[in-house]
Amino acid sequence: MQDKLTLMTPGPTPVPEAVLKVMGCHPIGHRSREFEAIIQEISGQLRWLHQTSNDVLIITGSGTAAMEAAIVNTLKSKDRILCGDNGKFGERWVELARAYGLEVEVIRSPWGQPLDSEAFGVVLEADTEKLIKAVILTHSETSTGVINDLKSISKHVNSHGVALSIVDCVTSMGVVNVPIDVWGIDVVCSGSQKGYMIPPGLAFIAMSPRAWQYQENSTLPKFYFNLSFYRKTSIKNSSPFTPAINLYFALKEALTIMRQEGLESIFKRHDENSRAIQAAVKAMGLSLYACDGYRSPSVTAIQTIDFEAELLLSLMRNKLDILLANGQDHLKGRIFRIGHLGFVSNRDILTIVASMESVLDTIRPGKVVLGRGLAAAINELSSRAKD
Repeated sequence: MQDKLTLMTPGPTPVPEAVLKVMGCHPIGHRSREFEAIIQEISGQLRWLHQTSNDVLIITGSGTAAMEAAIVNTLKSKDRILCGDNGKFGERWVELARAYGLEVEVIRSPWGQPLDSEAFGVVLEADTEKLIKAVILTHSETSTGVINDLKSISKHVNSHGVALSIVDCVTSMGVVNVPIDVWGIDVVCSGSQKGYMIPPGLAFIAMSPRAWQYQENSTLPKFYFNLSFYRKTSIKNSSPFTPAINLYFALKEALTIMRQEGLESIFKRHDENSRAIQAAVKAMGLSLYACDGYRSPSVTAIQTIDFEAELLLSLMRNKLDILLANGQDHLKGRIFRIGHLGFVSNRDILTIVASMESVLDTIRPGKVVLGRGLAAAINELSSRAKD
């Protein structure tokens, strides 16, 4: 029988059938009026999703493209920045900033722990000469399943008065509440293959008016990532370069689906699904990697304890056609990760839990009570359905 793959990684994520269908349409001219109408509709929907009245621009590229665009469009060589690092993607910010010659001060937390919001406050308050030009961090740290306290950190940045806030929301946008305008966030980066429910290939970057002021004075080299090109053409519902046309078809359809569900319902669904997974993991006798109170609704990281992650992942893929994710860097083999963001329902959660119990019973004989994890997930989902 042909594989019926169930994709439960932190990205890419499952794609609705309606979205897949529109991707199969014949491309149209990217300078045509038909495509201009699509861009106009998408632009409004993106502002709704980002909870902002500001520009939300689209770059054909990955989430890292948006991250790099954020750096090169707002900063100058040797600018001093403050960067949060508590996982693989926090590390990426540090590497990216240093590649462009920025002076990077790093606030670190151990992997699995959240960034200390008060540490940001202390450093920013001590910066009386206002030398720090940006504070950069990852909201939902995909490598560890930790979600950082973006609201509190944003307050400290806003109190500083000079530094921009630049945030990787790749696995939090469309998953958890990120009210950009209310929290006063300047630059927000995200990617299509996560909560947007479409394949990889599009990057999104929201820019505040203050970020645009910094953009006018930025001196770092850029051409394809020069956001002034994108802003100029977006006013005309166009793009400065040839875009991934069929991904725009997909984006339009996916945003329509999301708008019909509504932001509050989207956030509630992700919260319920993540809590159900967490309850099931505990019931199966496994440990969650991220610390309590800071677990991302996008991805759950699970410690392997007495078995190798590769064995579980292999059995899930080869026996049950379910794709989960390994740990990254020094956590490879020590944790595995379940993505539950985007087009994921209660049924998907229960399927994953039951399948995982079956595999764990094979690799940890006598240590798993079959049905206990599934019952915990069902109870969690049922209790929240009554709320």
